[in-house]
Amino acid sequence: MSATSASPADTAATPSAEIPAQAQAVARVLVWDAPVRVFHWLLVLSFTGAYITAESESWRLLHVTLGYTMAGLVIFRVLWGLIGTRYARFSSFVRGPRAVASYLRALLRRRPEHHIGHNPAGAMAIVALLGLAALIAATGWATYNDLDGGWLEDLHELAANTMLAVVGVHIAGVLAASWLHRENLVWAMVTGYKTGRPQDSVARAWRSVAILMLVAVLGFWWLQWQGAPSGRLTDRPAAAAKAAGLDSDDD
Repeated sequence: MSATSASPADTAATPSAEIPAQAQAVARVLVWDAPVRVFHWLLVLSFTGAYITAESESWRLLHVTLGYTMAGLVIFRVLWGLIGTRYARFSSFVRGPRAVASYLRALLRRRPEHHIGHNPAGAMAIVALLGLAALIAATGWATYNDLDGGWLEDLHELAANTMLAVVGVHIAGVLAASWLHRENLVWAMVTGYKTGRPQDSVARAWRSVAILMLVAVLGFWWLQWQGAPSGRLTDRPAAAAKAAGLDSDDD
């Protein structure tokens, strides 16, 4: 069964009249499906690792591998944003500048609107992060394959630093919203559950899709590891140059 065919079932059945409204309000409901959560943490891991290894020649291939991983994750998230569960779809959370400004004003007044899925400010950060991740991957690929005259490398570095700044703002926003709403939004992205009405829940977690995504990423990393010099994700050109230098010395 595809994610599209399951879309009408994303909303749980309407609770009966016997359930008190207060009990409905504090129900624990599934909001983030498994693919969204696995994507989120894989992107965190990939960007962090790629940023840390950016200046290391010894771990250049690891840097490149994580960059390719980011590109694949972005492609998946765009597709899942079109056919995934309710709160994963762009149509459910992407809003215009007016909605974002209204939410930020309410946040400053410490009376932010509560959203089961992404709030407008969080949605803006997600779109920015996806766009920056795609730009980083594209410019990184061009730089690694010597397709630029230098300016793409500068753009690659600028995009990475901008993404780091957006990540910082996003984390600050998540912590602020968690405090104001008395809800741990970071933990919700681990478990997938938040508080809401039973009818706000998505029907399936789609763990099978998340497992396939994780297997694909781990399989790609394994192939990169197998093809790396000396079984390490080090820089291929650097290793080749070093080997050539040793050969010359032997001659």
